[in-house]
Amino acid sequence: ANPIIYKDYRKMLENKDIDAVLVATPDHWHCLQLTDSLSAGKHVYVEKPVANSVGEAKTMIKATEASGKIVQVNQWQRSQQHFKDAVAFVHSGKLGTILNTKTWMYRGTDPLPIVANSPVPAGVDYKMWLGPAQMRDFNKNRFHYEFRWFWDYAGGLMCDWGVHLMDIMLWGMQVNEPKSVSATGGKRIFPTDARETPDYLHVTYDFGTFSNTWEHYMGIGAGQYGRGHGIAFIGTKGTLVVNRSGWEVIAENGRMESVPLALKSDVGLDLHAQNFVDVIKSGRKEDLACPIQAGATVAVNAHMGNTAYRTGEKITWDANKGLFDKKSANNLIKPTYHNGFNYPKF
Repeated sequence: ANPIIYKDYRKMLENKDIDAVLVATPDHWHCLQLTDSLSAGKHVYVEKPVANSVGEAKTMIKATEASGKIVQVNQWQRSQQHFKDAVAFVHSGKLGTILNTKTWMYRGTDPLPIVANSPVPAGVDYKMWLGPAQMRDFNKNRFHYEFRWFWDYAGGLMCDWGVHLMDIMLWGMQVNEPKSVSATGGKRIFPTDARETPDYLHVTYDFGTFSNTWEHYMGIGAGQYGRGHGIAFIGTKGTLVVNRSGWEVIAENGRMESVPLALKSDVGLDLHAQNFVDVIKSGRKEDLACPIQAGATVAVNAHMGNTAYRTGEKITWDANKGLFDKKSANNLIKPTYHNGFNYPKF
């Protein structure tokens, strides 16, 4: 096959033969490309995190609901059987009362050296790559793959891995947005490297009946429960720990039987993509593994954590007003679009 190559996605969306669009661009593009695709009558499979801000995530829910189209968010762990089994165990109540959950990512990596700006590589339409982001001179650190460590385009490790892991926590606990969020963190592991986003971060989410903690470390690979990444549901009878390798239950002083490690048995990403296609064919939106509401909710949680860190304040969210209780936090809800691109309205 000879695929048609477009320099401008908007021209591609004019093609009536296209039924569905995969949005796998840097995070700062997701909102506009999803809403434009829906307006063009396309179904959409969008990468995580769905958005680069709280406001964009909310806008994407409205756009999806108004369109009537199928939108699948690439939180593909929801399609993997061992994650389904782990969440079902949490829902069974066998862990007792769950008072705390933990989500973490310890990413053993190297510092990102500071480099000088350089000419735009041949074949790159840099202005189009920036899209609604602020115009800046080209720097390879801010391009693929490293763009995720700069606030203009992404939300650091919180939005790279945090959305995957906290998604399972939210699914297991059957909650949406926290009452309040506080955070501490900074750049202490690689204090002089090029990244803007924190190399270590601790966030506490208060959901009222329980709290969730997120923590990440760059440059350190040994995480909690002997796992570099994972989710722990800590109950009065036992603790369930799950990650991409498998899940197990650690009994609390004989109050229940432990469950030995059950390893993964399938490829969640493939199953997730197939689910998207199947739902397009059937029209049964209720069968989507990760609809926009779920993907947007975990993106909002991640951005709330980053917002608490960036403002240095404990923040409380008013769902009715769609605002935080701090002006500094409200200033980060909705980004300013640049280069002739306008924020979508729904």
